[in-house]
Amino acid sequence: MAGRSIMNEPDEETAIDLSSMIDCIFILLIFFIVTTVFVEEPGVEISKPDAISDVDLEKNSIIIAITADNRVVYGGKEIGISGVSSQVKQQIKQSDIPVIIQADLNADHGVFSKVWTEVKNAGAKKISVSTFKD
Repeated sequence: MAGRSIMNEPDEETAIDLSSMIDCIFILLIFFIVTTVFVEEPGVEISKPDAISDVDLEKNSIIIAITADNRVVYGGKEIGISGVSSQVKQQIKQSDIPVIIQADLNADHGVFSKVWTEVKNAGAKKISVSTFKD
């Protein structure tokens, strides 16, 4: 043991391996992107009537709009009253999603009533009216 000295050598640098944490973050990111529900807007500007009470509607739904000049619009395309039933049937055969009717404040009640009837005849079980609450 003579002639041998013990020297304090500096510790080697320690590194944290972040690759597994980054993998987890990417997996979470992919999960949230895949499970996100996107709201499909009708594609036209609607002035909704006022309401005293309200209930939050489901985000995953069929939105049919009736404009002030009584055009019936779905997905940015004018479908007319006669096209409502086929659009709703096509969408609800995949899953029983609700239908929301966004009628403009100046739309005729008769047009709204016909659209409601077409949605009901197409087999929709949940039909709602979109309103504006202050």
